[in-house]
Amino acid sequence: MAETIRETQRPRRGGAFWALLLGAALSFVAFLALGLWQVQRLGWKEDLIARVDQRLAAAPVRAPDAAHWTSINKADDEYRKVLLVGTFDHSRETLVGASTELGTGYWVLTPLRTTQGDWVLVNRGFVTPEFKTRASRTASETQGEDRVVGLLRLPEPGGDLLRKNAPEQDRWYSRDVEAIAKARGVEGPVAPYFVDAAAADDQTRWPRGGLTVVRFNNHHLQYALTWFAMAAMVAGIAFYLWRIEPRRRAAASGTT
Repeated sequence: MAETIRETQRPRRGGAFWALLLGAALSFVAFLALGLWQVQRLGWKEDLIARVDQRLAAAPVRAPDAAHWTSINKADDEYRKVLLVGTFDHSRETLVGASTELGTGYWVLTPLRTTQGDWVLVNRGFVTPEFKTRASRTASETQGEDRVVGLLRLPEPGGDLLRKNAPEQDRWYSRDVEAIAKARGVEGPVAPYFVDAAAADDQTRWPRGGLTVVRFNNHHLQYALTWFAMAAMVAGIAFYLWRIEPRRRAAASGTT
């Protein structure tokens, strides 16, 4: 009988307590899942960086022609070092707003007609505002067939984060291959990529190539540790509440 009385007097955990524990359990699972996802992202990012480093160190290969355009993708092709052979059409160059280690100015994108008859937009490099006009740098324009080595880049449609391209006003803030080719009346097959030209031997002339920034943010390890720490914190709080709740309710019952 005494055992029964003690059992009935033992404070029971209320519904609010169980709701709190359920919320803690769900939060723990969510934080743990986010941490594991960041670990997966870390592996993917490290693999991407390794592949891009290999491409940058490799010898240039022929730029993909029309027969291979449909298979081009970001994971396998961006920043691949390529070689183009063809003739520039300098009369249809396009200036795209840019900010580089040399300051603010413009990228000079010029259509190049390859020996296969395709068109490829080539980012010949950066110019400061004083060299914005083509007349100020015609001495750097090659005539006839040319060889271009550079990095294959995928298009940047629409504009940048703050400004949209305005083709009708000839204002460009991103290297949108399709829109630029259309605005310049480039007829015929146009490659679905552009090429950032490598630095020229003569660095006194404009435009200046070789200014491509290849940088990948890789904070996934920090993010993963943060999520795991939050999961551990929630688990610790839940365990603490589990231990002290009976004492709290017992104390409360004793004072009423």
